[in-house]
Amino acid sequence: MTDQNLVPIAELTPESAAAELQRLSAEIAKHDQLYHQQDAPEVSDAAYDALRQRNDAIEQRFPDLVRTDSPSIKVGAAPASGFAKVTHAQPMLSLANAFDRDDVNEFAARIRRFLNLPETETLELVAEPKIDGLSASLRYENRKLVTGATRGDGAVGEDITANLRTVADIPQTLPDDAPDVFEVRGEVYMRRDEFFALNQRQEEAGNKVFANPRNAAAGSLRQLDSRITASRPLHFFAYSTGETSAPVAQSHWDFLARLKDWGFTVNPLSRRCADADAALALYEEVATARAGLPYDIDGIVYKVNRLDWQSRLGMVSRAPRWAIAHKFAAEQAQTLLHRISIQVGRTGALTPVAELEPITVGGVVVSRATLHNADEIARKDIRQGDTVIIQRAGDVIPQVVSVVIDKRPAGSQPYEFPTHCPECGSIVAQEEDEVVRRCTGGLVCPAQSLEKLKHFVSRNAFDIEGLGSKSIEAFSTDGLIVTPADIFRLKDRQTEFAEREGWGEQSLRNLLASIEARRTISLDRFIFALGVRQVGQANARLLARNYGTFDAFRAAMIAARDTESEAYATLIGIDGVGPSVATDLIAFFAEQHNETVLDDLADQLTIEDFVQAESDSPIAGKTVVFTGTLERMTRNEAKARAESMGAKVSGSVSAKTDYVVAGPGAGSKAKKAAELNVALLSEDEWLSMTGGPPQ
Repeated sequence: MTDQNLVPIAELTPESAAAELQRLSAEIAKHDQLYHQQDAPEVSDAAYDALRQRNDAIEQRFPDLVRTDSPSIKVGAAPASGFAKVTHAQPMLSLANAFDRDDVNEFAARIRRFLNLPETETLELVAEPKIDGLSASLRYENRKLVTGATRGDGAVGEDITANLRTVADIPQTLPDDAPDVFEVRGEVYMRRDEFFALNQRQEEAGNKVFANPRNAAAGSLRQLDSRITASRPLHFFAYSTGETSAPVAQSHWDFLARLKDWGFTVNPLSRRCADADAALALYEEVATARAGLPYDIDGIVYKVNRLDWQSRLGMVSRAPRWAIAHKFAAEQAQTLLHRISIQVGRTGALTPVAELEPITVGGVVVSRATLHNADEIARKDIRQGDTVIIQRAGDVIPQVVSVVIDKRPAGSQPYEFPTHCPECGSIVAQEEDEVVRRCTGGLVCPAQSLEKLKHFVSRNAFDIEGLGSKSIEAFSTDGLIVTPADIFRLKDRQTEFAEREGWGEQSLRNLLASIEARRTISLDRFIFALGVRQVGQANARLLARNYGTFDAFRAAMIAARDTESEAYATLIGIDGVGPSVATDLIAFFAEQHNETVLDDLADQLTIEDFVQAESDSPIAGKTVVFTGTLERMTRNEAKARAESMGAKVSGSVSAKTDYVVAGPGAGSKAKKAAELNVALLSEDEWLSMTGGPPQ
């Protein structure tokens, strides 16, 4: 999706912008799960990047509407079941994207502003090809490889140590000058010639063939039998670090050199660049040579070379400020659109899907593409029977870019979006200023009730092993599971499994054991499992962190129905939660049938209180508000430091605020702090409390 095919951002109202951010958040979250967790993406890299690009642009124009489940603060997807889980000592971040020279130049300018660098100061970058593979982290203790993990959701990944040990490029031990604890991160990939040879062997053996080298590498690493992984031709490029017990270098370029000394493979096309212009020159050089490379790349990554500057720059929620990925242009092809089908999601959203004549684009056969919504179909005037231009940048089903009007068949008619749900026949409605059309059937709609149950047991929610989509569908159809609490009553209906195909005594015992293991669940996962609109993983955790217990959270949401109440003010005062998210939360708790479901679940479960990670920081667990102009560090840098030390940053002052840091020009927030007897700190006092000014 590109901006010219949508309502221009400059023309969005706050209401329509909030609706568009909601749609983008849900769609991007779905694609993250398909790509990172299932290795089965449904949109092209270009389509995915365009979704994120539009989301970021809307957030920049409407900063007050940034959602707590915004794609701009999320990384990847939760780890898949089948492997033990590894908590990363330091998060494995994603990267922000650049799509042209202006984006790259703005990246450099943004760094200069953040660090307050004079124009005479050199901003050296390191440029590295962005390998299209599977990210992995390797942990060495006493110079021996002890753990290897996938990125997962950035915080928790899959333990694939045994499989990574089979990759020849990965050293099993490090030399004596390596730190006692050292984590190196990089990309596992497969060369194109090896990919084609593997697919030929798979086909001859009657086994699954892979769509592309990235999927082949990911599938090979996720084998439960490491002997299968060992039989696959995998390679590893190292490019960054995680936790280390001692410094390794003072610059990223020297760090790469040290990696090579220790036996790691570093991409030979990496280059130290004096400035952004030199980095862009490398981009053009590599783009020209890209087709002849033995492996797939989808762009160039630029990183600030000085590690002390990287430390000062820190990160935003999902990406470091000191790095950006400059993506290559997309590939295009023409094919026939046979028909448009409609899928109904768990929130009732109707998503149109283009059913295409299968065509190969960049070596991948594609046959379906999402059309996103009715407005996009109308804007592009996409009709069944049209010849369309499709686009992909990497390895997946493409987006429909436009229609080849000259090839439109005679008698073609504009597509009419259904007025009734294809699943239950209920009326389809569209809220004012919202692009998504939804079934009004609610729980009577089988698509919605079924999808809500699937969401409830999904990996990021209750993560009940053995109770996947197919089982949920079968149990729902047969009436074994109607509401979420019915899952925990299956132990009382064991006799009904006797004649069910595929459910022997052992498999039933395993399922019931998995269910019993989930009777205790963390507060943030429980909130996410409820499936409240606009409440994804990130803002579920944010809500859990702010309210602490489920009883307190539930009571606060009920009290917040009064928009003049302190409960409502507290809710919308949470940094990242605005009126739109608050409205959906309040509406959920106002529905009597939801209250009944919650009561039913409360009888079955133990919902653990949210526990803040221990920290000796003087501001850990404190709520901080910044106001006025800071003079010794930028507002962004101050906020990043506070969050890294365990504080909660709020946008408004209340009786629950612990500190208000006021610089020159502080206005109403400083005044309110004084009225509420909240501690008011100068910038110098704040810096003294948190470790001094940036070096």
